[in-house]
Amino acid sequence: MSQDRRGGGRRSKLGRSGGGIAQLPWQSVKNPYPPMQLLDEERMDQLHKTSMRILSELGIRVMSEKVMDLFAKAGAIVDRESNTIRIDESIVTEALRNVPSSFTLTSRNPDKQVEFGGNSLVFGLVAGPPNVHDRINGRRPGNLPDYQNFIRLAHHFNAIHIIGNQVVAPIELPASSRHLDTYHANLTLSDLSFHCTAIGRARAMDGINMMAIARGISVEEMRASPGVTTIISINSPRLFDDAMAEGLIAMAEHGQPVTVTPFTLMGAMTPVTLAAALCQQNAEALFGVTLTQLVNPGTPVMYGAFTSNVDMKSGAPAFGTPENAKANIIAGQLARRYNLPYRTSNANASNVVDLQAAYETEMATWGAVLGGANLIYHAAGWLEGGLTASYEKLVLDVEILQNMMEFLRPLPFQEDDLGFEAIKSVPAGGHFFGAEHTMSRYTTAFYQPMLSNWQNHGAWEEAGGKDALERATELWQQALHDYEEPVMDPTIREELDAYVARRREEIAANPEA
Repeated sequence: MSQDRRGGGRRSKLGRSGGGIAQLPWQSVKNPYPPMQLLDEERMDQLHKTSMRILSELGIRVMSEKVMDLFAKAGAIVDRESNTIRIDESIVTEALRNVPSSFTLTSRNPDKQVEFGGNSLVFGLVAGPPNVHDRINGRRPGNLPDYQNFIRLAHHFNAIHIIGNQVVAPIELPASSRHLDTYHANLTLSDLSFHCTAIGRARAMDGINMMAIARGISVEEMRASPGVTTIISINSPRLFDDAMAEGLIAMAEHGQPVTVTPFTLMGAMTPVTLAAALCQQNAEALFGVTLTQLVNPGTPVMYGAFTSNVDMKSGAPAFGTPENAKANIIAGQLARRYNLPYRTSNANASNVVDLQAAYETEMATWGAVLGGANLIYHAAGWLEGGLTASYEKLVLDVEILQNMMEFLRPLPFQEDDLGFEAIKSVPAGGHFFGAEHTMSRYTTAFYQPMLSNWQNHGAWEEAGGKDALERATELWQQALHDYEEPVMDPTIREELDAYVARRREEIAANPEA
């Protein structure tokens, strides 16, 4: 498939004669409502105590001598024959004393700084799929041109605040150095912060170094003002691999935030009950959180949750389920118990952008928001259980996120908003279409969707009778057409290009470099 065909949206005629896509402005999103609580204090205590039993009696298997050394120094029981570390509650408690309850991430554009913790809510781009899909070109392996298009879309759509770790894997590029290409795209095609790849120390350090270059500051200065973050995945049940450990250590040593996220699917990686899954998730997350503080006390760290269930008929992962929504809410309770910022996701398991994709995503999004999430990872573009990044799904998700942003906007409640005089001005049985109260607000009174169509059936048919999926295709094409690359100082761009070229040579000579 040619590059021109992949990027066809940028050359379409769509949108050239009209204005841009109507969307909400870039903004810091706050959740003003108290988080929902599904469990009372007694049950929360039971979860905590069982998690501590998992850590102290069963332990976590690790594949890193460095990690075993750190925990041994902290007083943990380290069995080097089985590579198992057992820790008691006192070690966890001491680590939690050092973790900041919130932190800020600053990209090369300080106006797009994002906050994690408190009632802040950040939406992230999908990360990690090996495949990509749109209605024009179909499903295909991940590649760099599509990766670059997704970064353009993330930059264009204001509802996306941060780039995930490789929105789609560019598998045509060497696995040892493709992270350089994706970091370069993140930094030149957008001005957002991003998640580093933390598979090993070198990939994490490249992300740190490249963001420092893009910001025009030193790596040492980035310690006090983090610019990148990462996701550390625990291989549930209870396994922590060497490469992830090296990535975590590198990030923590340099003061860059780390999110520790067990991937726990009930019936596969955990017992089938939600309570058991949450106990295991909590133990694994707290192990990783503790490790960050053993490396560098005060390292910003986020409590990550990705608990859902499998289809018991096939074993396939299921997302956006009632169990998944409950897990999102209860994980938020756990994060707040430990005074940690909270990351979760709004995934779906649909193979196509359809009703299932919409209602599963909506269900999971509500669970995340009601649970007090600070970061919804994979919030835009996730499809096929995370195996595919979808152009149309990204547009659908931006609409969902914008609806959520408007729902979270505080309700105006001034005297004029209460509308007594407006009600007085219209006789009983009349209407408010022409009332001054209406006319002064009609362009801004309600959220204006970019994807939904509110025409009556006749007008909709006359306009082409396009369903939401067709409209989503037109919207991502128009967004790519309207996209404007953010300006970067030529000197910084040269330094960034030189860094990538040098590191590519070093990795070619030694893939472990």
